[in-house]
Amino acid sequence: MLASVGWGTSGVATRAALDDGIPPYAMVTMRALLAAAVVYLYLAIRRVSPSRDHRQWTTGLVMAVTNLAVPFVLFTLAYQYASAGFVGLLVALVPLGTAVGAHFLLEDERLHLVKVAGLVVALAGVAVLLGSGDSGLATGGRPMVAFALTVTAVILVSFAGVYAKRRVGSYDPIELTGIQLVIGGGMLVVAMLVAEGMPPTVSAWGAALVVYMAVFGSALPLVLFYWLLGRVTATKASLVGYVIPLVALASGVAFLDEHLQAGIVLGGTLIVGGVILTDRSERLVHNRTR
Repeated sequence: MLASVGWGTSGVATRAALDDGIPPYAMVTMRALLAAAVVYLYLAIRRVSPSRDHRQWTTGLVMAVTNLAVPFVLFTLAYQYASAGFVGLLVALVPLGTAVGAHFLLEDERLHLVKVAGLVVALAGVAVLLGSGDSGLATGGRPMVAFALTVTAVILVSFAGVYAKRRVGSYDPIELTGIQLVIGGGMLVVAMLVAEGMPPTVSAWGAALVVYMAVFGSALPLVLFYWLLGRVTATKASLVGYVIPLVALASGVAFLDEHLQAGIVLGGTLIVGGVILTDRSERLVHNRTR
């Protein structure tokens, strides 16, 4: 739940930071590097030396690309074209993408009838969301562009969850988070310098938003996610994401004057309903195998 709230509200923080004048690449770069500093400060307090295990670094490299650097940029760019609620609804597709990936890559996480039903319902929600043309922004919204950026990120994040599940036992959640953030942060520095140059001066409010995103939208959710993967299925671990759209919608309306348009309400209801069906299938399978 805490991870979902962090991810959900970080979307609102991202929109607010963009409105405050922080360029997208600079924002994700500062967010990743600050999150890495938080993780390694914690490890230093615990007197844990940086990992030299090549298995953790290999996993961290893959996760840095598929679960950090590229998705961070894509999600942040998407917030320029749609509301936090709109993007948050599409992020809720991660559990379904994970379920599909797990079916093909993990032997013990096959698709079942209820999972397939959840996938169909959620995709119907996406169709309604896009067909309505609603972006949640009063002016300037481009929902199709936001959709393309967000769904590409969702596919990458879904793959990352399945990959990390396959590697469970070869990494420590906190150490892997630090490795992922350091490698991903380095990639983002290069991308920022190429795309935007040196970052501009950030206001006190902008800095506070970036710090919030780094701690509650990056470091803490990643640690909790890897910890969960060691205890439940990849699909189940990703299901905490169904809270994200609710948090994103509510906080976007409350703090950013975003709009609950009809297409977003109907499409969002179907998407969340599809994810809940997937959750039910996980419960049914778990009960049958007990």
